[in-house]
Amino acid sequence: MAVHRVARTEDIPENTHLIVEVDNRSIGVYNVKGQYYAIHNRCPHQGAELCKGTRCGTTLDSEVYQFIYGRDQEIVRCPWHGWEFDIKTGRSLFNEKIRTRSYPVLVEDGFIGIVLAH
Repeated sequence: MAVHRVARTEDIPENTHLIVEVDNRSIGVYNVKGQYYAIHNRCPHQGAELCKGTRCGTTLDSEVYQFIYGRDQEIVRCPWHGWEFDIKTGRSLFNEKIRTRSYPVLVEDGFIGIVLAH
């Protein structure tokens, strides 16, 4: 298991992300409300660069004409076909069997590292 330093914490302010290359893998590193997450930058549907998609949230159960927004900035929407994935886990919102790979992230001494198993 190897930790690859990819950025400093100040390089990815809260609610932003950065796409990095690690061992020939394109990975999106996200800062979601102060916590860092990493997912593979390929949509499992047709291979779009997932991390170039819009970040959003979900709507929660609410009354008619009332919209309650939840999970703000925790979801990424594929730019090609709109498939949505949880940034924290890589799981799709529409089918729990579909996911993009997620990677463990370590933050140490102001550096963000992605853990890859070799």
